[in-house]
Amino acid sequence: MTKDAPRVIIMNDNPGPMTARLRQAVPEAEVAELTRYEDTERMLAEFRPDVVYSIKFAGNEGFPTDLLMGPEGPGWVSVGGSGCDHLGRWDAEQTTVTNSAGVAAHMMAEYAFGCALHFSLDIEGLARDKAERHWRGSRLMTSLKGKTLLIVGLGQTGQAVAKRAQAFGMHVIGTRARPEPMENLDEVHAAEDLPKLWGQADMIVVSVPLLPSTRGLIGAEDFAAMKPSAVLVDVSRGGVIDSDALLEALQARRIAGAGLDVFAEEPLPEESPFWDLDNIILSPHSSGVYEGWDLNSFDMFIENLKRWQKGETLKNIVDPGRGY
Repeated sequence: MTKDAPRVIIMNDNPGPMTARLRQAVPEAEVAELTRYEDTERMLAEFRPDVVYSIKFAGNEGFPTDLLMGPEGPGWVSVGGSGCDHLGRWDAEQTTVTNSAGVAAHMMAEYAFGCALHFSLDIEGLARDKAERHWRGSRLMTSLKGKTLLIVGLGQTGQAVAKRAQAFGMHVIGTRARPEPMENLDEVHAAEDLPKLWGQADMIVVSVPLLPSTRGLIGAEDFAAMKPSAVLVDVSRGGVIDSDALLEALQARRIAGAGLDVFAEEPLPEESPFWDLDNIILSPHSSGVYEGWDLNSFDMFIENLKRWQKGETLKNIVDPGRGY
């Protein structure tokens, strides 16, 4: 039996293209657009949606978590990205939460290797030589082949990184909550094995969600255990890595460099010392943002909505206890 005329709120600052897509794919749907956080309470009361498709378009501050996840909220909240830490904990009996995990995995993997190649090829040095018109014939390139990559978190992003690493000829190891053999991984370990893995890694990619168990996961002792030549890429969430410990490790050259897409405080304040570092790539939480990502995410939602109409199990249901 199908559920007719689902009531859908699209929560985004530019909902028009999504609304048009939904009306074409599911013409019987009743659609409302929510473009300001402060209108949430009124719209929930007036429209009474079955589902809210939500993109955190104006950041964390003011995001109406309590309203969406409260007793007057919808039975289903579909998150346009992968991270759900902004929703806190919720009652799975009352609210089903799904995400769009995987929609940006390929892009985040490309970002990770862009950072790796930046350091392995010494792009900064090449740029200086060019600016100085200096032909440094003694230069040597550093190959990724044969190097060890450690992936902290083997969700869809971590798996996309592993697949590309194998193409480079790297030795790929990783950690996950429930270790088991995985495609494109030479070794899979438990998260608690990280202390013995840091020293093996030439490149480290952090791609875990922000959970109580992962907050402050990487600190000063961990950086001390890494190779001085190691490059770290963080595409997880601000708070997974201890910011002070990371800053100190980079300033002291305890690691060679880092590609940082996330920070504990975003936007990164102008006075932050991270801006002054010459051994990092810094990006504004944009590693997974590419042209069309939002509509690709919404297409995943539409397919899930059709499953909901048929009474089928939704894809990408997030466990509130695990956070993914």
